[in-house]
Amino acid sequence: MHKGHPWGRLAVFLLLMTIAGSRPLFAQIDLSGEWTGRAHEDQPHRAPGAFLGDYTGLPINDAARLKADSWDASIMAGPEHMCIPHPAMYSTRGPNNMVIQRITDPDTQALIGFTLYGLYYRQTRTIWMDGRPHPSRFAPHTSEGFSTGRFEGQMLTVDTSHIKIGWIQRNGVASSDETTMTEHFIRNGDQLTVVTLVNDPIYLTEPFIRSTNWVFNPNQQLAGLTVNRCDVADEVAPRPRGYVPHYLPGEPGERDRLTQFAKEYGLPQEAARGGAETTYPEYMAKLQQLLKQMQGAAGK
Repeated sequence: MHKGHPWGRLAVFLLLMTIAGSRPLFAQIDLSGEWTGRAHEDQPHRAPGAFLGDYTGLPINDAARLKADSWDASIMAGPEHMCIPHPAMYSTRGPNNMVIQRITDPDTQALIGFTLYGLYYRQTRTIWMDGRPHPSRFAPHTSEGFSTGRFEGQMLTVDTSHIKIGWIQRNGVASSDETTMTEHFIRNGDQLTVVTLVNDPIYLTEPFIRSTNWVFNPNQQLAGLTVNRCDVADEVAPRPRGYVPHYLPGEPGERDRLTQFAKEYGLPQEAARGGAETTYPEYMAKLQQLLKQMQGAAGK
């Protein structure tokens, strides 16, 4: 058939329409697969754990400081606390890798949601993508909360509510049950970045922002036993039944315990106590002044 024939032009047009119709008008990036965490950000905080009294980079208020100052790490050795999963604000910072899976309608293959599996101790977090609303404020809270997502271009934005009380850092810096969270999942090839914004009217004076990175690893194959098993055992003995590990503000040794971090790194104690002011670049000028004051006091 000659290429100039009207039937030929029609055939080409129908072929192009068929190809275009087989692809979504706005392609959505695929986040599914096995992902390995790259713990190069804040590694001392995420592996060995942050020093007691290290609140740097956190926009916390006095209530959060008081609660964190009384925290004792051995509380996690109590039988009631051993198998508590990380809350949604911290689960992507934890030690485990994850697999993201798509939930689709079996008939239409429309995307219903995503599941995030492997995030420390029997957690399977669901992100609903089908437009369902968040539940009533009286609905139960869970460690992972209730999450809904939407694509904004090539970025997945997730809003999470109904999260149980938990923590944003593993040295007692707490989060309340009024916490909400917004996340942005951004994939560039084999790299996945999750930017998290935490809002807590009880313990934070402004949103707390951080990012976590992952690398695509199709050969990882997470095994349920290795990521989800939790055995309860007596780790600290002897301890009275029902005892809750804690420190009382003002008790002997409290100052030494809470100033260890600042002394270790030669920082002013004021800077180690955190707060929104200390998170901004402008604070560097004040930090230099505090360091000069420290040096002057040490030289006397």
